[in-house]
Amino acid sequence: MGPGAAGPWSRQNGGALVRWRRRTRAGTGPEPVATAEAVPLPEERPAAVAAHQWSHRWGPWAEQWQDWLRRSPVGVDLLVWWRDEGGDLLALVGPQRYLQRLAELLSRASPRDVAALGIGCTRRIDRPCRDPGTCGQDRADDDPTAAPRHRTGPVPGACSGFKDCWSAYGIDVEFTADDRHRAVHLQDPSDHSRTDVWVDGVRVADGITLDSSGYWVDGRYYVVQAEGPQDHPEQSHTMGHLCCTVLSLVVHDAERAVTRILVPRATEAWTDPELGRDGDTLCVYPSRGARAAGRADRVLPVEPLPPSPSR
Repeated sequence: MGPGAAGPWSRQNGGALVRWRRRTRAGTGPEPVATAEAVPLPEERPAAVAAHQWSHRWGPWAEQWQDWLRRSPVGVDLLVWWRDEGGDLLALVGPQRYLQRLAELLSRASPRDVAALGIGCTRRIDRPCRDPGTCGQDRADDDPTAAPRHRTGPVPGACSGFKDCWSAYGIDVEFTADDRHRAVHLQDPSDHSRTDVWVDGVRVADGITLDSSGYWVDGRYYVVQAEGPQDHPEQSHTMGHLCCTVLSLVVHDAERAVTRILVPRATEAWTDPELGRDGDTLCVYPSRGARAAGRADRVLPVEPLPPSPSR
């Protein structure tokens, strides 16, 4: 088709199909005058574009948490920080500040805030929550005569624990059954052997090699296994996160904000140490088998609770 011919032709322009129609002006000969009409391609229609952009920016599950995120004081900040890890924020503040801020936000988060990130939960750690319609609801009033229970979904208020299996940060968050306290584990992407732990925003046992997860005892004590003493007579190196056979135990009292590091003596072989509470005492067992048999290596007193601020 020559330059003086009239007829439609098209080209791609910014994702839209632009059709040009050549017209001739009356009395001026064949000189073309072009007018453009933008016709969206089928795959680029507004609804499809919006859905794609939403999924890419916030994750395909975030829309189901909108009702909660509109009410949460922390959830949106946490979601923005987490989803932009691979973008401008990390480049702007650097990896260490990014990690620190992530810990700060997780330490203020509720279970539903963490669920909205799309990481695994107590129910199943390898995928996002599949039932936010239930888990995003407000918790029902608990029976005041019953002890709070560790939650596994689908349940209003979301699960009590969350685990990130896919990113370099290895997020692990454990809430107490009443959600009053939370423990946050984060791995350092530059050193996967290092795991840092915060309980209610307080850094715990800094400088010690800690396990990538822990557990609550009686809703008050957060317990994490740690690297044992290198000079222990039964110490040896092995596979696993802590890389040794004799371990120590870190116990953080969330009510008193006090951390104790329990190290086995030469006569104590703590291969899988556990902490349990029996009335007014805390019992340290060297292994699961010893706990099942009721053989504790140490018995420690339970410290009295601090006075209530309202008193």
